[in-house]
Amino acid sequence: MPFVTTLRLQSGDADVLDAVVTDIKATAQRKGVELKGPHPKPPTRLRVPQHKRVEGGGTFPDWTYTVYTRTVEIVGHDEFARSVTEQDFPDRVHVTAEIEQTR
Repeated sequence: MPFVTTLRLQSGDADVLDAVVTDIKATAQRKGVELKGPHPKPPTRLRVPQHKRVEGGGTFPDWTYTVYTRTVEIVGHDEFARSVTEQDFPDRVHVTAEIEQTR
């Protein structure tokens, strides 16, 4: 039964994220690996309040940033999926892997 490895890549820098995803996709094509994606998700805007003091007393303007997400599915090819998840990604890219066995 094949395994499907779903990689979720997130970053605040869309250019770095797209470069990483493009590299994964190019490597998969060279090795003949079945790859689904990348599937872009809508960007998430986050807002963080900044307090001037711990005990209160006003706030600075909120810190806002955007998180970009891409999802890639690797069908079968367990060795390739393992090699992708073990590679060193830039510090600005967060990667999570989810493995599911299909029938």
